[in-house]
Order: sequence, then C-alpha cells, then structure tokens
Amino acid sequence: MPPKSDPFTSSVWLRPPRASRGGAPTLSREQIVRAAIELLDTEGPTGLSMRRLGTRLGSGATSVYWYVTNKDELLELAVDEVMGEVYVPEVGDTNWRIGASVLTTTTREMLLRHPWVIGLLGVRPNLGPNAMRIGERTVALLGGAGFTGLELSHASALLTSYAIGSATTIAAMVTTVRRSGRSLEEIVRNLEPQVERIARDHPHYDRWRQEVGSAAYEPERVWDESFTFGLERLLDGLETWLDRPDG
Repeated sequence: MPPKSDPFTSSVWLRPPRASRGGAPTLSREQIVRAAIELLDTEGPTGLSMRRLGTRLGSGATSVYWYVTNKDELLELAVDEVMGEVYVPEVGDTNWRIGASVLTTTTREMLLRHPWVIGLLGVRPNLGPNAMRIGERTVALLGGAGFTGLELSHASALLTSYAIGSATTIAAMVTTVRRSGRSLEEIVRNLEPQVERIARDHPHYDRWRQEVGSAAYEPERVWDESFTFGLERLLDGLETWLDRPDG
C-alpha cells in the first residue's frame, strides 16, 4: 500500500507549475479561485468539489485541473486569496500598537466573511504570496517595536489566536442563526422568558444581567465592543512587557 501524501511537503506552493497539457485553459487561475471562494462562502468546504466548480464555471473540470491536481490544492489557493483581505501597515506608516490592532481586526473580519477558513488553518502550510506578505510585514512591525526572536513569534501568535478565537464563536452562532431562518435579535428575545426564569437561581448572574439591560438585545454591537476591549488589553500587556525594567 503506497504511503499517504504528506500535506505539508505536497503543498501546492512547494511544487513547480505543472507542465502544459495541450492548449491553454479557457479560464484564468484567478477566475477559478474566486468561483471556488463563492461556493465555499455559501456552502462551506463540504459543498465544494471539482465537478461542482466546473459546472459553476460552465467549463467542466478541465480548466480547474490545469492549475491544481485535487481539492486540497484548490483550498490552499482559496485560503491564500482571502488572506489578501488582511492588512498590515508598513513600518513607519503608524505606531506598532495601531499596526497590530489593524492586523488583528482585519484578520477577524476576514474570518467572519469566510468562516470556512477557520477549519483549514494549520491543516496545510500557508506559504502563498498573501500569507508571506502578512508574515513579512508582521515581523517588520513587531520587530520595529522591540520584539525579537521567539518573543516576536509569541506576540504574533497571541494576536492571531485572539482574532481566530473571537471569529470562531461568532461564526458558529451566525451560521446556526442563519439556518434557523430567524434574526439573532428575535432569537434573543424569544429566549428571554426562559433566561429570566433560570437566572432567579443564580443571583450574581441575574444582577449582572439587569445591569446590562437592553444591551443584551444588541449582540452584534456587544461582540464588536468585547473584541475591541480584549484587543486593547492584550496590547496593554504587550506594551507593559516591552517596557519592563529588565527589557
């Protein structure tokens, strides 16, 4: 039985372009990847297949196989394409705190627009041009602030993990709400009588709930405020660490 292909060393980014198989394809790689992203955004990874993509493009799978050998390689291209939506300011354009905030915020926004990416992070290496651009600018940004070596890696991972964690919970809830056919606000209001009844047995929670008041009916605003609050505290901690006396 032949050994299974290593998902890292078999990455689409680590092999030379495939040799030509006859005439040039009728569609560009960019067109194919954008069509794949549209399918992924509406139906997730399980809704994407080479055959369905070919049908959507109106050209069968011939043009698709010109650029990739399988669905995994197509997913790699799609992930890197949407990573182009993440912005990292260049060194000198702003201070490191604002730059790190922009990086983390735009990462979260990208993941909320394309929640299928969350389940693909870490599955295969992110070595595409957009991923490498993010990595290059992040190193320059945090290095300019004073982070070095593995400390820079730790700081970058902390910010990225925070963006992923925030997006993961919200994306799951939004997906569930969408499938229910009702609005998030409607669901929250329908749950209110049950929550009120349960809260009577949890006095600390109940007092906090009364203090929050009408904000409970604006979950999207609360999510954004919570993300901003947490991000600022992370940056406060990193700044304090940089300014430590033994630094």
